[in-house]
Amino acid sequence: MANLPTPLVPLPRLGHALGAGRLWAKMDAETGFALGGNKVRKLEYVLAPPMVDGITCLLTAGGPQSNHCRVTAAFAARHGLRCVLVTNGGPEGDPTGNALLQRLFGAELVVVENRSERAARMESVTQELLAAGETPLVVPIGASTPLGCLGYASAAIELCEQIDALDDGCTETIVFSASSSGGTLAGLILGLALLERTDVHLFGVSADAPADELDVVCRRLAQDAAVNLLETTIDPEIVPFKSIDDQVGDGYGVPTPESREATELFGRQAGIVLDPTYTSKAAAALIAHLRGHGIHDHQRCVFLHTGGAPGLLA
Repeated sequence: MANLPTPLVPLPRLGHALGAGRLWAKMDAETGFALGGNKVRKLEYVLAPPMVDGITCLLTAGGPQSNHCRVTAAFAARHGLRCVLVTNGGPEGDPTGNALLQRLFGAELVVVENRSERAARMESVTQELLAAGETPLVVPIGASTPLGCLGYASAAIELCEQIDALDDGCTETIVFSASSSGGTLAGLILGLALLERTDVHLFGVSADAPADELDVVCRRLAQDAAVNLLETTIDPEIVPFKSIDDQVGDGYGVPTPESREATELFGRQAGIVLDPTYTSKAAAALIAHLRGHGIHDHQRCVFLHTGGAPGLLA
C-alpha cells in the first residue's frame, strides 16, 4: 500500500526561524495511498493478504474526521469489500475533509453520540453483519495492535538508515511524533529497541490521553509485538522516550493558539500542511521545545509528519 521509503526533508528556513539549523521532517504524509499518512504503514500489516482472505467486509471506528477510517475505506474500495465505519458524530451539513472521502470510497456510516459508545456499537454491528451472511474483519481503532506496530518498527529502521547517511557531524537525534491510540509510537519504540539505538530520543505528543497512560500503552504494545510476533524480547526502557500531554488544550481535535501558530509557521516557512488534530499539536510541542531548550551542537531534530491533511479542510 505505501510508497516507501518516505523522504527525510531538510527544513532550513523553519529551522532558522526556530533557532535550530538542523531541522528535518520525515514525510510520512507522503506514504501515498488514499492521501497517505501514518495509518497506511500500519494497515499494510493489519490488512495483509492472509488477513483479508475470505473477508467480505471491513469494520472499524473512529472520529468523524478519522484518517484511519479514510484509509480503511479506501482499501475496501480497491479490493471490492464492503466497509462499515462506526463514528462518534458526523458533519453538520455536507461532509467535508475525511468525512467526505470516507463516503467517496463507499463506506457505510453508523453514527453514535460519543467515543465511549463506539466499542459496544462495533460489537453489535459485527453480529448484524454475521447474521446477514457477511464475513467481517474488525480492524481495531487506529490499527494500534502488535501487528500494526510492525509498520512503525520498519519505519524506525528506515529513519535510522536515513539519519546515518547524513554527513552533519551529529551524534544524537530528537524525534517528535503525534499520538493518540499509541500504535505509531509503539512501533518506533520497538524498532529503536531492536536496533539498540539509544542515540534517538523520542517525544510522543498526545492528542488526547494523559502522558502517563500513553507511556504505558506504547511500551506494552512494543513489548507485545516483540514477544508474540517476532518471538524475541526487547527492553523498551533503553529507548529514550517521553510522552507529552501539554498540547491537548480543550480536547481531541480542538485547535489551540499554539497549534494554530504551528500550522502557520510550517506552512509559511516550509510549505508543509499540518492537520488540526494531530500534527499541528505535535509541531507545537516541537516548537516549544526548540524555543525553550534549543538543540546542542551534536543534535539534530526530526519532525515525524504523520499526515492527516484532509482534516484541515473540514
